[in-house]
Amino acid sequence: MKVTLLGTGTSQGVPVIGCTCKVCRSVDYRDKRLRVSVHLQVGDKSIIIDSGPDFREQVLRERIRTLDALVFTHEHKDHTAGLDDIRAFNFMQQRDMPLYAEERVLKQLKQEFSYIFSGFKYPGIPQVQLHQIGNYPFEVEGVLFTPIQVMHYKLPVFGYRIGDFSYITDVNYISEEEKDKLRGSKVIVLDALRIEKHISHFSLQEAVQLLEELQPEQAYLTHISHLMGLHREVEQQLPDFIRLGYDGLQIEL
Repeated sequence: MKVTLLGTGTSQGVPVIGCTCKVCRSVDYRDKRLRVSVHLQVGDKSIIIDSGPDFREQVLRERIRTLDALVFTHEHKDHTAGLDDIRAFNFMQQRDMPLYAEERVLKQLKQEFSYIFSGFKYPGIPQVQLHQIGNYPFEVEGVLFTPIQVMHYKLPVFGYRIGDFSYITDVNYISEEEKDKLRGSKVIVLDALRIEKHISHFSLQEAVQLLEELQPEQAYLTHISHLMGLHREVEQQLPDFIRLGYDGLQIEL
């Protein structure tokens, strides 16, 4: 499996519009963060988790030429707003795009992209197949996904484990039962928004504490805001097995 972090930024991205802080003015490419998303290449299957507002730019940057399915963690705009751009894959692959999400998320997609689901199919609109999932393992094009239900303040959100890889964004609480699903992962990518505590995301310290408990071989932090600080400075404070993720980072498992 090859994992590519398409985006590692929070909902506003980095740099933030109008901000002149040292992170937003940084020339380090690792401090340029598009909205959070990840690409999985498992054998010949190409799967993306979340299609945020930067979906088109991310796919072009990584030269992703085929896409077999799109899986959603939850319904917030920074995870869904780029759905329209699957049209290019519809045209190239000549088939509908399978979408996997909870019932609540599918309902939200139908509201926000109502033209996709209209009785009148306007020429050129995205063509999709909806697959409702729950908190139980499911297959995407033969690839086994195990959902990990976490809390994003009061909103239940899915992370996913695929083989030895686990991916969790938008989280401030994980129950012991769900945490057990993470144990034994070789690589974990985990939400860490900023240094200070936040109502709906792990802080840096909270993410590090959880990863030290789970002890994967390697861990990367994602969903990072400009309030985290400069990439090069924050990394110096982390345990050896934990790194900050950055856009375009590739992980081989």
